[in-house]
Amino acid sequence: MASFATEVKNELARLVYDKPCCRTAELAALLRMGGTIAFGAQHVFGINFTTENAAVARKVLTLLKKEKADMRTEIMVSRSKRLRKRNSYMVRVVPSQQAADLLSQIGLMQAGSLNMGTDAVILRRSCCRTAYIRGAFLGGGSVNRPESSYHLELVTGSYSMADLLLNLLRRMEFPAGMTDRKDDYVVYMKEGDAVIDFLGMLQADKAVERFEVARNVKEVRNQVNRLVNCETANLQKTVDAAGRQLEDIHFLAQQGKLDGMAEQLQETARMRMEHPDATLAELAELLCVSKSGLNHRMRKLRDIAVHLKNGG
Repeated sequence: MASFATEVKNELARLVYDKPCCRTAELAALLRMGGTIAFGAQHVFGINFTTENAAVARKVLTLLKKEKADMRTEIMVSRSKRLRKRNSYMVRVVPSQQAADLLSQIGLMQAGSLNMGTDAVILRRSCCRTAYIRGAFLGGGSVNRPESSYHLELVTGSYSMADLLLNLLRRMEFPAGMTDRKDDYVVYMKEGDAVIDFLGMLQADKAVERFEVARNVKEVRNQVNRLVNCETANLQKTVDAAGRQLEDIHFLAQQGKLDGMAEQLQETARMRMEHPDATLAELAELLCVSKSGLNHRMRKLRDIAVHLKNGG
């Protein structure tokens, strides 16, 4: 069964954009997150992009062909040796002058050298910034299933890329943070509203719908739990109060004090002993008195018992 993050990536990978600038921005982020530069003969460059998601591999291949249709590309599939043994997909752009031109076109190379800095040139438009973040998520993102805790992250081995993503998200008013994990840098969000808004911005509509449903279920479940806890607490209070009242009444009976009391107090003591599990409201109804009136009688019995216990 596919993970929720895989489902989100599959949904995003099917999106098509009319604007070439957005395709370029998404491809640039994808390659920065999951790509490496290959060096060929005669000082030309190629590209290797690796992912465990077949839909993402197809998306990278499609974007590459739209940018440079005459580039020679290959796709290779290998079986991971790790525990889950997932397939790994490598999209390979054979080193060539066309590949080098593409790297310059999308900003990964400048003046014949690798651009290890930012992609500020392709992030001037808001639509391109969104496409860039979408590419970053496809290349190195993950998100917990909505039924569990809220957590979304973008993982990269480059500090400058992580810092760029962090600043981009904060510029868009997302409550993002950054940490490191082994050799990687992680840009993350943990607030439910932020995760939903992020997925909505990327146009992962099905994922947003699932999040909303899961959140509604959580809210209903939490409300039920609060009501149950409140009812349990009230029940415990009733049991504790009834226990103290019975203890006082039994003590007064042992001391032979009940028979000499006012009829109202005797009646109250007798009714409590006959109905040890009744709430105060139920007991008041049986005695045909108000709840405050019954409280007054119980306090009176309590005061007499305490007075006797203290040697009065």
